[in-house]
Amino acid sequence: MARRAGGEKGRTVCGRKLKAAREARGLSLSALAAAARVSSSYLSEVEHGRKSPSLPVLRRLAAALNLAPADLMAAEARDTALAPGERVRLLREGKGLTLSALAEKAGITTSYLSEIERGQAGPALTTLERLAQALGTTLAQLWGPLAGLGLRLRELREERGLSQAELAARAGVSPGLVGQVERGEVQPSLATLEGLAAGLGVSPCHLIREEDPAALYARLSPCVRELLADRSVQAVLERLCTCSPAELRFLLAFIDLYKTHHRPGAGPVPATETGQDTKGQE
Repeated sequence: MARRAGGEKGRTVCGRKLKAAREARGLSLSALAAAARVSSSYLSEVEHGRKSPSLPVLRRLAAALNLAPADLMAAEARDTALAPGERVRLLREGKGLTLSALAEKAGITTSYLSEIERGQAGPALTTLERLAQALGTTLAQLWGPLAGLGLRLRELREERGLSQAELAARAGVSPGLVGQVERGEVQPSLATLEGLAAGLGVSPCHLIREEDPAALYARLSPCVRELLADRSVQAVLERLCTCSPAELRFLLAFIDLYKTHHRPGAGPVPATETGQDTKGQE
């Protein structure tokens, strides 16, 4: 069996689902091919699992069938997080580097780098470290959870005045998935990342690049910067360093809940409402 390109793994279409949806609507192969602006022979290859369409083609097929793109994808494609090789390719393309240029910087062969990007080779940790250095990022951005992805996604969505449902419709995913990615509960697949990026009008690389600490600090309001300079606040932040992942998730969820429901300008909660002893005030 021919091996599929690793770069397509994130958007693998289930040929059986596509064929069943076409036949359920009484469409011939040529009719759907014409609606999606592809050849009948190509569509036949997709239905037989021998080819995997690009994201634009997937969207056209889904639109012609009145379905969401995710409805045509194989279950494993929807559930697979962005692989290290896929991250390397997105970051490389975002920096305008050719395969040979990045391979030379990382001290590996072009063919080996190509295999890594397609998911056909599992690089050693030292190789990933060299690739991260050559790309100007950290090992964590190539291997672990994508730091800052959820926050960046939410900021871009809000800057464009989009609700989670509106972005989800553009990306061909569910609103719940958008919320999960923004909260850091789910790491998106390549197909999801490409769909979200297209819906926001940015490149996928823009979503996964590592945040510059200086740029992050510069975005803080003056009052927050002043607060961070307070020693008592610094003491609280030091205690956060010893929190377990579960404790940090709880605190972040509480902050998110507060920011979602707190009315701007409402001011602090009065002391008498926090359980303060009011004896002697009657």
